[in-house]
Amino acid sequence: MADAKVIPFDDDRSRAGTSPRPSRRRGSGSSRRKGESAVVREVQPLPGLARPQDDVRVTREQQPSQQPQEQPGQQPSPSTSPHGGVVGGLERRVAGGLSFLRRRLTGDYEVDDFGYDAELTDQVLMSLVRPLYEKYFRVEVKGIENIPTDGGALIVANHSGTLPLDGVMMQVAVHDNHPAGRHLRLLAADLVFMLPVVNELARKAGHTLACAEDAERLLERGELVGVMPEGFKGIGKPFSERYKLQRFGRGGFVSTALRQGAPIIPCSIVGAEEIYPMIGNAKTLARVLGFPYFPITPTFPWLGPLGALPLPTKWTIQFGEPIRTDGYPPEAAEDPMLMFNLTDQVREQIQHTLYKLLVQRRSVFF
Repeated sequence: MADAKVIPFDDDRSRAGTSPRPSRRRGSGSSRRKGESAVVREVQPLPGLARPQDDVRVTREQQPSQQPQEQPGQQPSPSTSPHGGVVGGLERRVAGGLSFLRRRLTGDYEVDDFGYDAELTDQVLMSLVRPLYEKYFRVEVKGIENIPTDGGALIVANHSGTLPLDGVMMQVAVHDNHPAGRHLRLLAADLVFMLPVVNELARKAGHTLACAEDAERLLERGELVGVMPEGFKGIGKPFSERYKLQRFGRGGFVSTALRQGAPIIPCSIVGAEEIYPMIGNAKTLARVLGFPYFPITPTFPWLGPLGALPLPTKWTIQFGEPIRTDGYPPEAAEDPMLMFNLTDQVREQIQHTLYKLLVQRRSVFF
């Protein structure tokens, strides 16, 4: 036995072309005892672990873990499965898409009595406008914590931009940034529901007619409702009056909030005023087409369809501190002086925030 040579186990693996095993730390008990044979040696069990017997069944909990267990809902790690994670994710997306198409074709989906389709909004409509929100306008959201996690609330925002893209961007901002992923139900003007294609898309996205009855029903259900009291006066104002709030109507949104005891959350949007700088209004053409205004911008209608592209301005949406209404008695909704004061308070808070954001803004496009 003097000529015997001990070949380490790791060398066999390296010769076979496999990667060597990571080195293990040797404890004090791993050194060879004096006089012990270098060829034959009994492998001692690790301290604290009993050697399993043949007639004892080893359960799953007793077996040593060969690989880290994945947490519930966690995607497979690309390092442990370079191809399985990608293929598995692709298969899940394909399966989800096919399941979605099957439900749409068979009619196995739900809409509420307003026509709102939550599944279509989440999987299709939001996905279509999200690149515009994230990449084109690069919307920055502030004060999202002021929106309650549950229960009804009324978000009141300024309106601008010639086309109502600010309402859609506000809807995406609430859904994608709120911890509860809440949906914003916007109150839209009559013209939105008179246009053939826009009508269906607005209903599917959760928009409803801007009237007190629909707003109260949504707030009573605990929905998050969005309103832009300036209406066409705000969205169709000339570029020279940008970021100057127009009149907030007669305060109907305040009366609705008082009846339901819902908080009013002022919202200020900066960046939408410059997407279509309105330098003129073809009033005659607007009357012929039945529009409240027909905008003339530096690019439209001179460049045709290309002039209808919005400018890639940098947006900021800030949600202010809620104005509580649950402390007022029920008859407060009929008090015109109280409605005027609360309306003026909301308007002033939005206007003040607009001026503050404009001062902080470095550039229109950056």
